[in-house]
Amino acid sequence: MEAMLDGLTVEDFSRLLGRPFRLLAEGSASLELILVEARSLAPGRGAAVSRREPFSLVFRGPVSPVLPQRIYPLENEALGRLEIFIVPIEAGAEGVKYEAVFN
Repeated sequence: MEAMLDGLTVEDFSRLLGRPFRLLAEGSASLELILVEARSLAPGRGAAVSRREPFSLVFRGPVSPVLPQRIYPLENEALGRLEIFIVPIEAGAEGVKYEAVFN
C-alpha cells in the first residue's frame, strides 16, 4: 500500500470531500471519518525536491473516542485501503478533527 500512497496527490483526495473513510480500529468497531478538507501546502524553504506537492487532509470523526496520533488503516470506496498517520487537531460539539500531512 505504501507505493499507492506515494502516488496520491491533493487532487485525488479533493474529489472525495464529504465522503466517508472507514477507520479500522484494533479491538473495537470501525469508525467513520469524513474528509472535510484537502489543501495544498507550500513547500518548506530549502526543502529537497519532492515527487509531489505537499498537502494536508482533515477528517472529522465522532465526538468519542478521541484517537491518539498514529498510523491507522482507512478504507474508502474509491481508494481502497490506505495506511495513514493521523493526528487529532481539534475537538468540538461536531466531533474530533484529525489531520494527515503528505510531503
